Amino acid sequence: MDLLLLALAPVLIILFYVYVKDKYNKEPLHLLFKSLLLGALITIPVVSIEGVLAAVWQGEFTIVHAGYTAFVVAGLTEELFKFIVLYWLIWKQKEFDEKYDGIVYAVFISLGFAAVENVLYVLEYGAQTGYLRAFTAVPAHAFFGVVMGFYFALAKFVPGKRSINLFKALLIPVILHGFYDFILMSEHETLMLLFVPYMIWMFFFAKKKMKDIKPVKKFVLPSDTFVDD
Repeated sequence: MDLLLLALAPVLIILFYVYVKDKYNKEPLHLLFKSLLLGALITIPVVSIEGVLAAVWQGEFTIVHAGYTAFVVAGLTEELFKFIVLYWLIWKQKEFDEKYDGIVYAVFISLGFAAVENVLYVLEYGAQTGYLRAFTAVPAHAFFGVVMGFYFALAKFVPGKRSINLFKALLIPVILHGFYDFILMSEHETLMLLFVPYMIWMFFFAKKKMKDIKPVKKFVLPSDTFVDD
């Protein structure tokens, strides 16, 4: 039980933070729960597909192999399934009515996936892994979700740039995720020196995206016209 709590605690803390940041127009809990649940359930097809893609590369492990595993096997597969769930579940929802909502739903989906992944790792490798992942893998998944949700929201609400922003909503998280895994999988001393700076950079990058489309308060005037605060 202690290991389970350790695995889920960082996920719940980040989810609470993102939810609270949505100050004025909270998303319905049932839709947030669906996002979280579907994010968790995609671990089933993701693990299967990653196994197939990993088996494609046979032979000696090289830095090129590390790149393939990081960007294609892990980054592309995981972020693609998150994106599919986000688009299928959220795009046409009437509750998706402001930009920040894109970040909320994308993070909930991403951390649904991270929760299952984290539980599996912590139960297998123990508390030390749990403490380490609480400050690395779990926040990283949240950062990927923030970026995906940011561009997903722009695709919805910025006229004329839907296709390019939907493409960015998938591509940029794949790149961020791939580079995160590549640093670790390469086991290259120089690259490993970049890990902490990269995590710090991702934190501020994601924070800026959240600030750029922060929730706005709307007042209803007698004329039924909405005005942003």
